[in-house]
Amino acid sequence: MAPLLAVALALIFNGFVAAAAADEAVDLELVFLADASGSIDDGEIRFQRAGYAAAITDPEILSAITQGYQQRIAVTYVEWGDAASQDVVVPWTIIDGEASAKGFAGALLAAPRRAFGRNAIGSAITVAQALIEANDIDGERRVIDFSGDSANSWGGVPVALARGQALAAGFVINGLAVLCRECSGPPVAYDLEAAFYERIVGGPGSFVIAADGRERFAEAVRRKLLQEIASGPASPRRLSIAGPTPTR
Repeated sequence: MAPLLAVALALIFNGFVAAAAADEAVDLELVFLADASGSIDDGEIRFQRAGYAAAITDPEILSAITQGYQQRIAVTYVEWGDAASQDVVVPWTIIDGEASAKGFAGALLAAPRRAFGRNAIGSAITVAQALIEANDIDGERRVIDFSGDSANSWGGVPVALARGQALAAGFVINGLAVLCRECSGPPVAYDLEAAFYERIVGGPGSFVIAADGRERFAEAVRRKLLQEIASGPASPRRLSIAGPTPTR
């Protein structure tokens, strides 16, 4: 095991790793890696979680899952902040129908917030990779689903190193760029979608979706999850669910 992954695993409490059946086969292992850094207030944490809860229980999502060979996927939801603050909000869960999807959504909405601090994107990606490699699930595809309102990172594992390790291990990293028109802090003064593509996402079929506003955020999560379940084309893509670009 690479030294950085060993360090990442040491940061994860034993109870965070799923108690799934040994080598349970799924079509997709997916880490929802959600921004809980200092620019995200508690209200935004709630609406982010609500967006993911709505997506995982959406009938179109559940139908897409049944189209896979195994007819099941494995998901976990992690909130990330600084280099020492990554919280597994919901551990690995096998989604194979409405009941399991609702169980995941309920656990997600009920859990308290436990991640805080300034952006440490590389550390978050490293922990996500470690969570997949440490579980007892055998997925045909392994995806890190990163969301955030900034592509800047301070401290912890360098983003380029974490990204490179994940891609070398065969992972795909997709991005949800939160344009932050309703956030507690100001929007970034650069093209966040382009920055995600350049610094964060990668791998076969990787893509970035940008969203602003609560309604657009929920739809972006749903579309992103559909794309991840279906597995996309080989070239990276930029998708947008957003209103007119504001003057910056």
